[in-house]
Amino acid sequence: MSTHQTLVFHGRVIHSLTIADLEILESALLVVSPDGKIISLEAPVTQSDILQTLTKLHINPESATIRHLSRGEFICPGFVDTHNHAPQWTQRGLGRGIPVLKWLQATTFPHEAKFQSVEYARKTYASLVSGLLKQGTTTVAYYGSLHLEATKVLVETCLEKGQRALVGKCNMNRSSPDFYIEESCECSLKDIEDFIGFVRSVDPEGKKVKAILTPRFAISCTPDLLAGLGEIAKRNTDLPVQTHFNEATDEMRVTKELFPEFDNEADLYEHYGLLNERSVLAHCIFLTEYEMRRIKELNCGVAHCPIANTTTGTFMAAPILEYLKRGIKVGLGTDSGGGFSTSILDIMRQAFIVSQARKMLTDGKDRSLSLAECFGLATLGGAQVCSVQDKVGNFVVGKEFDALLISTVDEKYAGKMTPIEDEDTTKEIFDKWVMTGDDRNIEKVYVDGISVK
Repeated sequence: MSTHQTLVFHGRVIHSLTIADLEILESALLVVSPDGKIISLEAPVTQSDILQTLTKLHINPESATIRHLSRGEFICPGFVDTHNHAPQWTQRGLGRGIPVLKWLQATTFPHEAKFQSVEYARKTYASLVSGLLKQGTTTVAYYGSLHLEATKVLVETCLEKGQRALVGKCNMNRSSPDFYIEESCECSLKDIEDFIGFVRSVDPEGKKVKAILTPRFAISCTPDLLAGLGEIAKRNTDLPVQTHFNEATDEMRVTKELFPEFDNEADLYEHYGLLNERSVLAHCIFLTEYEMRRIKELNCGVAHCPIANTTTGTFMAAPILEYLKRGIKVGLGTDSGGGFSTSILDIMRQAFIVSQARKMLTDGKDRSLSLAECFGLATLGGAQVCSVQDKVGNFVVGKEFDALLISTVDEKYAGKMTPIEDEDTTKEIFDKWVMTGDDRNIEKVYVDGISVK
């Protein structure tokens, strides 16, 4: 798909060069080619020099759409949600304060079973993808339900609406109720092969959507199923993998009971061939020194889900700063129904709050995250975890233009976002948006240079 026009933005551009290094460019000129690629980012460029700069780039200004950003407007990268349970879109807010395993049995599995209906999936996923794009989420790592046809619908919906996504059909052939469990290991693996083939048929180059292997967690999979998924991963070296990892103490206890031969979850998943540089590990609350070292050595990514981790049965604060110090890839995840918000802005705020809790729990050994770091996790960090950092995450020339046009000054934002004052710097405007803004401030959303909001 092509924009069929060159997009030019002149004004403030904000993105992350590293997780901690927030770059704020004043009077920047950002140029996007008709095929959605970033071809130039220069700063500062005066308004009078725009035409001359475009001419140097061999761009006819008359063929370009030029947007002059006023004070209070800026361009930033699209958000990346590294852990989202798509079927839980309509159960968000339910089951607060219940431990994870009880919550799955009482709330989640009965709800996800509804996706046996393809029509229900079609209606729900249309609402989900549109809703996430509206909130600025341009890339998502999705868990589908265990249903093959419903998860195919999720793939089709992402392609139709223009969202970049990793989509997984859940594997779960044990430890689930009779009404929501796969018939056998063989059926589960057969469906996964079918699903991978389907995704490749509708997006052969994986430009927007890729399949991701999704053993829900070790508890829900028999050893032969995990081994089978590992073999698929070995044969398909482009396929990412996602699962839950050290999510809660009750989950860890049951995992140990089912797999007593392994001392920890890192050894378990590595044994079955499911840990590598494309693995997305959700939560990672209680990693041992050994597990942190193995995850770093294997270059796995961590999906940090601070709302879900603090609103189920226990307040849990993952040591994100420690992971970052060790060079472990970290991104942010909403966890959908496990959390109560699918807004990455909300997740950034809760990541900041949880880091404050870690600072208190460690008597100051762990400092709190900065807002710049929270934003870096939501954009570049998420892209790294989802193995799409060569495509998106910031505005490096050559990457694809996944971006948000933020507006903070219109009257329609009054009453929610902190008002912008004449003396506010761009960094202060940015901080106000991160801490008090919402989707109303997201005027436009671009994926691969295409406006999808």
